[in-house]
Amino acid sequence: MRHILITLFISLTLQAQAQATQHYSYEILETRPQSRQNFVQGLQIVGGFLYVGTGLYGQSAILRYRLDDGTLDASKAVSPQFFGEGITVMDDLLYQLTWKSRMLLVYRASDLTPQKWFRVPGEGWGITHNGETLIYSDGSHRLHFINPATGNISHSVEVMEHGEPVIRLNELEWVDGKVWANVWASNRIVIIDPKTGEVTGSIDLTGLLPADQRQPGTDVLNGIAINPANGDIWVTGKRWPALYRIKLIPIEKTQIPAQKPAQSGPDTAAEFPGTSGHAEVLGNSPAVP
Repeated sequence: MRHILITLFISLTLQAQAQATQHYSYEILETRPQSRQNFVQGLQIVGGFLYVGTGLYGQSAILRYRLDDGTLDASKAVSPQFFGEGITVMDDLLYQLTWKSRMLLVYRASDLTPQKWFRVPGEGWGITHNGETLIYSDGSHRLHFINPATGNISHSVEVMEHGEPVIRLNELEWVDGKVWANVWASNRIVIIDPKTGEVTGSIDLTGLLPADQRQPGTDVLNGIAINPANGDIWVTGKRWPALYRIKLIPIEKTQIPAQKPAQSGPDTAAEFPGTSGHAEVLGNSPAVP
């Protein structure tokens, strides 16, 4: 009996260790100016360029900046009936979610020329990719995996932390085999195992934007971009005046402050009518720019 109890204790201990969340604080290494007009919804660094997707009806756009000097290299205004959300560049295409239009817009990355669009079931929030599959969030605690050729959802995972769902997953970034996600209306980024949906890390960016830099219209933390050339981490927010290059600092368990659980919100994924998608040429639809 004693042997069984010891075995059970070891098993439970190993499970707890496997499910432990590593917490991080940060150090600012560099600050670069950003237009306060940019209501940032998506951020990615590709080939020496910083791609920014912005939101709001009548103001949504895709912007491409030279990473070395911040010069605007190209831009594409989005049709005013769309509220632009997350973006990601995969191979030679750029994908942009829309908030409530249930559409994933596809552009040629080189010149931002519209190519086609896919229907998505529900709201669009953040999007990234793992090199083969698109991964997007809808404001719930789920990540959906999309075939980029067909627009079909292959599967979804529920994002959980210590048995509780993590909702309001927003802007996404693929980093070393994990999905990083801004948690909307918080100062937190969670690190997610894409196979299990388990949160393995939590980054607290409280205080990143100084209080004296906030103005009327300054919005929440949103935007994660990893420079594939050197692994630099860049973060920002909606209508923030700067982008920040940061270094993560692991926090010992005894230093972790207690966090309030996230309040429940509407589960948009529960209203999904199905998981099938279809592609159409952009020029064939009057509702698409």
